[in-house]
Amino acid sequence: MSAPEDEEKLLPLVQRWPRASKFLLSGCAATVAELATFPLDLTKTRLQIQGEAALARLGDGARESAPYRGMVRTALGIAQEEGFLKLWQGVTPAIYRHIVYSGGRMVTYEHLREVVFGKGEDKHYPLWKSVIGGMMAGVVGQFLANPTDLVKVQMQMEGKRKLEGKPLRFRGVHHAFAKILAEGGVRGLWAGWVPNIQRAALVNMGDLTTYDTVKHYLVLNTPLEDNIMTHGLSSSLIGSHKATQ
Repeated sequence: MSAPEDEEKLLPLVQRWPRASKFLLSGCAATVAELATFPLDLTKTRLQIQGEAALARLGDGARESAPYRGMVRTALGIAQEEGFLKLWQGVTPAIYRHIVYSGGRMVTYEHLREVVFGKGEDKHYPLWKSVIGGMMAGVVGQFLANPTDLVKVQMQMEGKRKLEGKPLRFRGVHHAFAKILAEGGVRGLWAGWVPNIQRAALVNMGDLTTYDTVKHYLVLNTPLEDNIMTHGLSSSLIGSHKATQ
């Protein structure tokens, strides 16, 4: 075995497999943010489907019949009537979605920046490259995550069926995947992918451009180097508010 191969085996995993490490780091950061903010997403969805169901049944009298009003009262009502842990009901498909989406877009962006576009002579990544790279990374990340996004939406819609007194269609996340696959085939898992990637492209045009700007600032103005720690800090500064995306 050659000396370079021996030296490579002694390197930390984050240096031996930087892309995989960044995928896992982005996925973990997205998971933590999703767990922290999911109750807000759940209460927002519950308010939306409650209003739609009430309108369908009662028309103009829907407002007076609504059991929940406002985000705080909705969250308290769910915790008191259904149990505190029900505030995280349906979090599994959301976590799946964010691991695939966040990891996929960050790895794609890093690859585009380092391999496809490349940095300028001053080692700075030009703004126009950040914009194009961010849009392309958003497209790839959302396309990969579309099946998990679809299941997340379908599982959230189960709440509306329950309010309307209809039977539930899915027993869980894996049953939802299996049923969608059985009814629509592989293509069925990518239903609605076109508007999803269009939205993701616009979101990441700003999101990842900001990430690169923050990372470049940290490298130039702090003792931090361009490594996995700087990547994680930059991602947390611009990514935590995207958890309910």
